[in-house]
Amino acid sequence: MSKPYLIAEVGVNFYDTAKALNIPPLEAAKLYISKVKESGADAVKFQSYKADTIVSKNSPAYWDLTKEPTTTQHALFMKFDSFSRTDYEELARYANECKVDFLSTPFDYESADFLCDLVPYYKISSSDLTNLPFIKHIAKKGKPIFQSIGAAYLSEVDEALRAALDAGCPEVALLHCVLSYPCKFKDANLNEIRNLKRIYPNIKIGYSDHTLPDPSMTVLSTAYLFGAEIIEKHFTLDKTLPGNDHYHAGDPVDFAKAVENFKLINKIIGSGERKVQECELIPRREARRSLVLTRDIKAGEILTASDLMAKRPGTGIPPKDIDIVIGRKAGTDLSEDTVLTWDMV
Repeated sequence: MSKPYLIAEVGVNFYDTAKALNIPPLEAAKLYISKVKESGADAVKFQSYKADTIVSKNSPAYWDLTKEPTTTQHALFMKFDSFSRTDYEELARYANECKVDFLSTPFDYESADFLCDLVPYYKISSSDLTNLPFIKHIAKKGKPIFQSIGAAYLSEVDEALRAALDAGCPEVALLHCVLSYPCKFKDANLNEIRNLKRIYPNIKIGYSDHTLPDPSMTVLSTAYLFGAEIIEKHFTLDKTLPGNDHYHAGDPVDFAKAVENFKLINKIIGSGERKVQECELIPRREARRSLVLTRDIKAGEILTASDLMAKRPGTGIPPKDIDIVIGRKAGTDLSEDTVLTWDMV
């Protein structure tokens, strides 16, 4: 295994931070990019959309209204759709300066088109899994696609995967996701990562997380241990800010902790091969047992079972050979507590 590709999903959280800090949204978005880099993530991801092209005006909310009280999707999206192509180009340039990959999920054809020159690959939302014309449009651009598959049946995943590959996409990764905000721990179903790896052995499998950040970032660590090669989680600078994506997002401390967990996991998992490691050579010798005399023995005396005891260190005749030693003669005078070696008997 190697460290998973970690995506910090900023989405539109920077708008709330801009308001809280009384700075322009573009400045806040750049602040997020720099903090994502500092946290150790590999990519920073935004969302590109216009309210009028993503949702009908009366589409109801599906999030926790106690955290985000806006009652329609259209009203919510209207708050966060002011960025233009020029703004995203500036963010991509700044991300490049910070040496972190720039990504933005497109939610309309115009965004998909102008992002082509800005992103190394496309991330498609679970909400567009069945929007096959849109998937095909993106696939024809010849860039890899990371596809979240929240709230989907396997047949729908197959359709989306086939649509992308048939349209010319060079590579598709599937991200297990639970489309619930926040996703309860009991609903995370991380074993689905293993299941997807079994069903799609030639496809990269990842995980897009919507659970609340746990103190040790165990959810993300488990996803990695279960085989997630790509991990995405919402990112905020302040989990106490009001809004749909702050309260279940990780902050820079959470992300840094997750990165350290990934590094530790890489150290401890090893190769899986049963062997004696170099660090075990001395303990192997000193902590194992040898046959040791329980009394003084004269040269020529025949050794009996009562003359022998298994003690550390393991530098002499091993206890497994006791039946071979019993009945043999001592080759020389030997004192009590001598560790027997073959040249002595």
